[in-house]
Amino acid sequence: MDPVEQMRENWRRKAKEVGKNFVAPRASEIDARGEFSWEIVEEFARHGFLRLLIPKQYGGEEGDITSFCIIVEELARYCASSALLVVVQAVGTMPVALGGSEELKERVLPHLAKKKGLICFCLTEPEFGSDAASIRTKAILEGDSYRINGRKCFITNGGVSDFYTVFTTTQPDRRIEGITGFVIEKGTPGLSVGKIEEKMGIRGSNTAEVILDDVRVPIRQRIGEEGVGWWLMMRTLNRSRPAIGAMAVGVAQGAIDYLIQYGQQRDWFVKKEVPSPSLLEIVEMMVEVEASRAIVYKSAQMMDEKAKGIPVQMFSAMAKYFASDIAMKVTTNAVQMLHWEGLTARHPLERMMRDAKVIQIFEGTNQIQRAVVAHTLLKGK
Repeated sequence: MDPVEQMRENWRRKAKEVGKNFVAPRASEIDARGEFSWEIVEEFARHGFLRLLIPKQYGGEEGDITSFCIIVEELARYCASSALLVVVQAVGTMPVALGGSEELKERVLPHLAKKKGLICFCLTEPEFGSDAASIRTKAILEGDSYRINGRKCFITNGGVSDFYTVFTTTQPDRRIEGITGFVIEKGTPGLSVGKIEEKMGIRGSNTAEVILDDVRVPIRQRIGEEGVGWWLMMRTLNRSRPAIGAMAVGVAQGAIDYLIQYGQQRDWFVKKEVPSPSLLEIVEMMVEVEASRAIVYKSAQMMDEKAKGIPVQMFSAMAKYFASDIAMKVTTNAVQMLHWEGLTARHPLERMMRDAKVIQIFEGTNQIQRAVVAHTLLKGK
């Protein structure tokens, strides 16, 4: 096994152990209480999951996108809320790592890597949802700082983060070429947290409104030059969407694992028919999950290999929407197979079904992902 594959297998082993021994026993309670778990933060930080994509020179692990997906998938088998913590930390970090100045990297990345700091990604706004090009949060340059005003909504970890990666418009008339990113620290005057959302699924993640009211941000906290924010967003989301797909794969795989365990305990598969109808239904689910897994890791590999001349954004979008659609299908069918038992909180399947629905919507709805694929296909022709 070459060193890269060995590294990835080490991450898989570690994530599998943490998922089974630490996350799984807490998953039901995390969902029932709907509260952010600082215990999970401590455990994930201890194992390096929250500094995975930070370069080693700043105290990180310098892992690759495939390792990122592996960790998320293994954790999501037991608890999607917990797996999302790894994703959000990476998404908030990537714009800084990809486009920040050396001064900004030195200020932010070591804090995240060594002090268990959290960071979130602030893009979605009340009026425009997934239409990232229509950002209304404004940043106006005044001397050596920017004055920022606006609202962000449905921000994962928005109420618990130490740093906020915030995307604004500095030149509204230029649309995507006028988008600029900033890093804002918790406690900055004018930065506040509004409504905390009560969600149907992934209830253990903190989802909040972030309010920016005359927030003063020094130029040194700008991520790159003015107007490069759109490209930083796209580079970030192209890398994170395979991980969202991996989360969906993990949820679906967790549902199948539970079905098999449940069925074996009740002799579902000991029938005159060989194989039993129940087992055949699970086989169909497994084929679709493996297809999801294949496209997720194909898109991750493209990112790691920095493939040239290939529309990586199309495969990234495909991975997200296909895997989450399959997760929704698999978990719904799994609940159905348990009949009325599947509706109860005694079994994790109804939680997995609710989580799968959220995955179809966040990080760009599946409708948006299909539009990305369609646009890429037409552009290619």
